[in-house]
Amino acid sequence: MKGQIFKIHSDFYYANTTEGVFECKIREILKKQREQIFVGDYVELEQENTESKQAFISKILPRKNYITKPKVANIDRVIIVSAIKEPSLDFEQLNRYLCFCEYYKIKPVLCFNKNDLCETSDIIEKIKNIYEPLGYETVFTSALNKNGINELENILTGNTTVLCGASGVGKSSIANALNSNLNLRTKPISEKTGRGTHTTRHCEIIELEFEDKRTARLVDTPGFSHLKFDFLMPAGIGALFPEINELEGGCKFKDCLHISEVGCNIIKHKDKIDETRYDSYLKFVDEAKEYKTKVTYSGTKTESGSKILHNKTFTKISSKKRVTSRKRENQDTHKGKYDE
Repeated sequence: MKGQIFKIHSDFYYANTTEGVFECKIREILKKQREQIFVGDYVELEQENTESKQAFISKILPRKNYITKPKVANIDRVIIVSAIKEPSLDFEQLNRYLCFCEYYKIKPVLCFNKNDLCETSDIIEKIKNIYEPLGYETVFTSALNKNGINELENILTGNTTVLCGASGVGKSSIANALNSNLNLRTKPISEKTGRGTHTTRHCEIIELEFEDKRTARLVDTPGFSHLKFDFLMPAGIGALFPEINELEGGCKFKDCLHISEVGCNIIKHKDKIDETRYDSYLKFVDEAKEYKTKVTYSGTKTESGSKILHNKTFTKISSKKRVTSRKRENQDTHKGKYDE
C-alpha cells in the first residue's frame, strides 16, 4: 500500500492513502539506515492487520525535491512570509530563506504580510525595487483585512506550497484567512522581546478549498529563525545571489570572494547590488568560512550505517552484534597453544 505523509508528530507518521488515514511507525531497518522521513514523502506501508488503521513504513519512494528547514518534500513552490511590521522586516533573514530556495532549486514567492500596519509606502517601494528586478514574485497581504488573499489563492491553486518564515509573521493567520474553517492557533507578538512566539509546533499539509471550489495544498510550518550556511564552502555562496552570480564571471580570479580582491567585478559594479543584499552575502560568506575551517582542520569522516551491493542497500551489522564465525572461534581456541 502506498501513501503520502501529511503530518509528523512525536514518533508517529500520518499518511493519506486510498484506504484512509493511517498512523504509522518506521521500520527498524530504515532507522538503522538513518533514513529521514519528511512531510510530503510518498512511502510504502505494511498494514498490521486488515482491520487496523496502523501500519509500518517500509520504504521511502524517490522525491521530486525537498528542503531541510522545514523538512518538507515533493513541493511545487515556497512562499516566504515576512511581516512589514510587528516584528520589523528583517532583510537578512529574508535573504537567508531566498538563498536556501536557490540552493534547493525551488521557486520562491515573497509574501509581505501585515501591510495594514504600514503607515507609508516607502518600505513597499524599497521591497519592490530590491526583489522584483531579480525576478522574484511578490505579494502584499493583510491576513486581518484579507487584502491580497485572492492573489495568494491564484498562486496556491493546484499546487503544494510551503509557507515558511520566522515566528510571528502571520503564517497561520494567512492560512485561516484562506480558509476560515481551519481555526489554526495564533498568538500576538511578545511585548517583552518584540518577536513572535511559536504557535505551529509541527509541519502539516492542509487541504484547502476556496469559495469558487478551486483546491490547493498548503504546508503550515513552525517558525525558523536559525538558518545558517554552515554546510557550504565560501566560493559557493555567490551562486545563491542572482545579481552576484550574473557578474562574478567577470572577476579576475576564479576563487574571488568579492570582498576586497583585486580585479573583482562585483566590487566594480557594487552600485548595481542593493546594500542589504551585499551585507547578507558577506555574512553568509563568513559563516561558510567557519565551515571551511572546520572541515579543513578536523576529521569529519563517519562510517556509513549501510552499504550498496548490486544496486541494493543493506544495513551494516555492528561489530558488537556480529556473530563470530566457527573458523575464527577455532583460531582463537588454538591461539598460543604451540607457542608454549
